[in-house]
Amino acid sequence: MKAVVFDTDDRFTLADVDEPVPAAGQVAIRVDYAGIQYGDVLVRSGHFPVPRPFVPGFEAAGRIVAVGEGVDAGRVGQRVTALTSAGAYAAVVVASDLLAFDAVGVDSRTAAGFGWVTPTAYDLINTVGRVRPGDSVLVHAAAGGVGTLAAQFAKAAGAARVVGVVGGTAQAEYATQFGYDLLVTREDFPGALADERFDVILDPIGGPTRLASLERLASHGRLVIYGNIATFEPVEINANDLLMSGKSALTYNSNLLSQTHPQRLADSATKALRLLADHTVRVDVTAEYEMADLDTAIQRLANGDTHGKSIVRIA
Repeated sequence: MKAVVFDTDDRFTLADVDEPVPAAGQVAIRVDYAGIQYGDVLVRSGHFPVPRPFVPGFEAAGRIVAVGEGVDAGRVGQRVTALTSAGAYAAVVVASDLLAFDAVGVDSRTAAGFGWVTPTAYDLINTVGRVRPGDSVLVHAAAGGVGTLAAQFAKAAGAARVVGVVGGTAQAEYATQFGYDLLVTREDFPGALADERFDVILDPIGGPTRLASLERLASHGRLVIYGNIATFEPVEINANDLLMSGKSALTYNSNLLSQTHPQRLADSATKALRLLADHTVRVDVTAEYEMADLDTAIQRLANGDTHGKSIVRIA
């Protein structure tokens, strides 16, 4: 079968590889589209060491064509969106039965865009940040895949005010359609917000932005950390200062959750998918690439030149 392979030369190439066979507890999916996500950037940069050759791709949409031992054979033929540990940039991928979700009511392109970003955004707002009716929420990387969904989930949870921080004016114009009450550029953060404080702040940026965000938390506010786009350099947070103000710094790692408590991730993904199917929230697929153009797509994501969600056409 055709697949994109990341090899010892640190390049993505199209190659013929053996079709995978589902093991116990797995399903095999013939892929229509695969989603692009920041994990692809980390694989290419070497931050996530992988065996070579490696078929990347962590999000797939397609139909189940085979099941492994212990999986209901009635799933064969079902159209699904799946979270994978690798292999989605290929004609066929295997995934955990638990993390392959019935995509009824969702078209194939949107199902590919669902990926990890949608359950991540759902959990950031509802499980980790615990947004309550009347809360004020600040979302960094507001025009990205997680950010655009987080704004929608925050509004659905009853947030009274949702503010986004974006890279530039073009991203601000794009993000206005997702329910933000105010958008500011990164260079204007935090000055453009005067003395405003927030109950929940979502931070995938790191570095000085993380420290500035802590300062912007209201008493008993929650800073939710889920990435390090700007820098992997550690940030020191004084627990005594947090204690005196009742503030909290919380982290979320969906990949780790899929390994330690996959049922929790599956429960959140199912709830998020239900909200997507009934149009409470939407995934905005803004770019579609061919398999041969994957390197270009990942570079655009790494450069911050994208907004919304990008996918790759496989079928």
